[in-house]
Amino acid sequence: MTEATTHPARRPRGSAPPRAATPLRVAASAYAREGGLTAHSTFHDWYAEAGERAFTRVERVPLDELDGWETDPGTGNLRHHTGGFFTVEGLEVRMPAGAVPAWSQPIINQPEVGVLGILVKEFDGVLHCLMQAKVEPGNANGVQISPTVQATRSNYTRVHGGRPVPYLDRFRDPGPRGPLVDVRQSEQGSAFHHKRNRNMVVEADGDVEVHDGFRWLTLGQLHRLLAEDDLVNMDARTVLSCLPFAHEELAREFGPPADAFRAALFRSCDPYAEARHPMGAVLSWITEARTRTEVRARRVPLAGLPGWHRTPERISHTTGAFFDVIGVRVEAGGREVARWSQPMIEPHGTGVVAFLTRSIDGVLHVLMNARVEAGYMDVVELAPTVQCTPASYAHLPRSARPRFLDEVEHPDPARVRFHSVLSEEGGRFHHARNRYLIVDTDLDVPPDDPDYRWMTAHQLVELLRHSHYLNIQARSLVACLQSLLMPGEPAPTAERKVRT
Repeated sequence: MTEATTHPARRPRGSAPPRAATPLRVAASAYAREGGLTAHSTFHDWYAEAGERAFTRVERVPLDELDGWETDPGTGNLRHHTGGFFTVEGLEVRMPAGAVPAWSQPIINQPEVGVLGILVKEFDGVLHCLMQAKVEPGNANGVQISPTVQATRSNYTRVHGGRPVPYLDRFRDPGPRGPLVDVRQSEQGSAFHHKRNRNMVVEADGDVEVHDGFRWLTLGQLHRLLAEDDLVNMDARTVLSCLPFAHEELAREFGPPADAFRAALFRSCDPYAEARHPMGAVLSWITEARTRTEVRARRVPLAGLPGWHRTPERISHTTGAFFDVIGVRVEAGGREVARWSQPMIEPHGTGVVAFLTRSIDGVLHVLMNARVEAGYMDVVELAPTVQCTPASYAHLPRSARPRFLDEVEHPDPARVRFHSVLSEEGGRFHHARNRYLIVDTDLDVPPDDPDYRWMTAHQLVELLRHSHYLNIQARSLVACLQSLLMPGEPAPTAERKVRT
């Protein structure tokens, strides 16, 4: 550890026990945008130094030349010789009522549950998060800010034969008070078959040794960093989204918001705010969507998968669209293992992931989509208003084009509340990036629309206490939405980004 600076946030009033005050402590940490133990002005110097120590050299190699991987002679599936990590298989999907009623695709099958965990601790009365500058082979820019622990079961049981995962014991045994957050959540249902991770936030007892490549940051600093392209990784975003936020305490401690959008967002976090649809009706809508939607997904051999072909270098769709399965050989510094090979998913094009928001009776609402993806555990999860890669729809019927894409692809810059290009998980995806946007709108949908519902921020946070309600793209955007609660512009270049 280095410097300790005077913290700008006021210590919460009263003497409530820490567990009872967790939402307020989260709010106070979010207010601390200039940092505490690490001044925000020095963050990028540390980040640059971490990038020099932690690096990857990634070389594309033919799929048959991946060290430690083999092609199953019967199925053509790609698998690791230990039986660990993951396999790349085929998936056959039938969705009779869908815009595309049937298709086949490669899919990642990784049945083990990983751990995504952030260790938190109070310094000078303000909660800090222990974050890691971690490099992944698929990151477009090398190092990104990651959770304290980000590990698959194969990694933390050391199937790779490498070094132990730092701080893992803090999450395997969180202590008598238990974790602040502990919930299993899904990953991309379009690329993984039933993949989920344990999202955790654990408060540290006693001293914590800070290893190289780790740093204590306030939630306010992390919210500022969300506005910077490719900086806060997907796994950090999903864990941050699960943190609870106070409402009345926010206004009492930090004063009422000055602008209309933030005032409506504050009210949206209030559990007593009037929602367009009560929570019971929302849960019934999700259950109905899961019940009426017929999806038949069957794992099949990768060899001979209809519409896909394999060359020595890659597995690709015959149209050249969607994504490729490629092979990479990696040399890394600052990782548990210095060298390895693996298959990766390489998407075609930058995606668009967006919330449309609207103030309804002074309360901000977010338009959520009941989305079906073949790899989900339970058919449907709530997704952002728009979630797609526009280039993929050049090869699909016009009817398959996502609703509201026109509203977010070229929005009025004055109505854009958040805009950043953020990477998806770099351990399985190669240079997968999406434009994450929050756009205010005057559009509406009928109250009985089968696929969309207006929901408050509090309703989203409540659902995040449970598994498999919000998909991983929606969770990222919830973290971005929460970054707009506190004073100060989280994305000062948003207008310039949209225009370019």
